[in-house]
Amino acid sequence: MRLIMYLLAVALLIAGSAMTTHAVVQDEGLILYFSFDAEEDGFVVDETGGGNDGIINGAEIATDEVVHGKGSLLCDANADGVTVDSFKELEEYTDNSYLFWLNFIVANSGGWDQIIAKKAPGSDRSPGIWTCNRVTLHIHYRFNPGNAGSLCVGPDGEGDEFGIGDWHHIAGVKEGDQFKFYIDGEVVDEQTVPAAHAQGTEKLYIGQTGYNSAKFYMDELFIYDRAVSAAEVSNIMEGNLTPVEPKNKLTTTWGQLKTDRD
Repeated sequence: MRLIMYLLAVALLIAGSAMTTHAVVQDEGLILYFSFDAEEDGFVVDETGGGNDGIINGAEIATDEVVHGKGSLLCDANADGVTVDSFKELEEYTDNSYLFWLNFIVANSGGWDQIIAKKAPGSDRSPGIWTCNRVTLHIHYRFNPGNAGSLCVGPDGEGDEFGIGDWHHIAGVKEGDQFKFYIDGEVVDEQTVPAAHAQGTEKLYIGQTGYNSAKFYMDELFIYDRAVSAAEVSNIMEGNLTPVEPKNKLTTTWGQLKTDRD
C-alpha cells in the first residue's frame, strides 16, 4: 500500500511540475515584465502573470550577454523583434515607465532604428524609442501629439554617445506632462511632453516596426502604468524585485517522498 501511495505521489509531482508556471514578479502598477531568460514555443513569457506574452519574430534569446538571470533578447537583423498584443492597461495609461537594460552591438545604420514602440491609432510614439538618424549611437525618446521628448541622448546627456558592447540601464518615466530620462540610475534629460498622449488599441513592439530594428541585446524589461520614483529606478536596476512562488507549485518535494517511503 505504501509503495502504491509513493508511486502515486511521484506521478502527481511529475504532473505538477509540468503545470508549474513561471515565478511571478509583482509590484504596484507593473503591467508587463520580460526577463528574456528563455523562449517558450516562439514566445517570451509575461512574468507578471498577466498572460501578455510576446511573439518572437526573428529575434532570439541569447545566453552570452546577460545582466540578470539566464538570457537576454538579441536583435541583430533589421526584421528582428518581439510584438505584444494590445491589452487594457497598456492602451489606457497616461503616466508610464519603461525600464530595461540595453547593449548596442553595432553602430547605428544612419536611419531611425527602432528599440521600442507602443503604437496608437495614427501614432507610434506612446512612447517611441529609437536610435537617432546618425552613424553615432544615441537614444531618441518621444511622445505624440507633438513628437515631444528627448532628442539624441547618451549616458552623459544630450549629444553624448553610447559605446558598442556596453550595458546601460535605461528608464523613461512620464508623469503628467513631465518626462525624465534616466541612464544608469541618473537623470540625464528632462522634457515637457503631452500629458494626454496618443493611446489606444495598438500593439507594443520591441525591435522592428515600420522601421528597422536597432541592433542590441536587451535584458529585464519592466513596464509600469505609473511613474516610478528615482529610488525605484535604482531598486529595479539593481535587480531587487524578486519573484514570488510559482502558481500551481506542489508542496510535496523529493525529500518528503523519500521520507514517507522510508
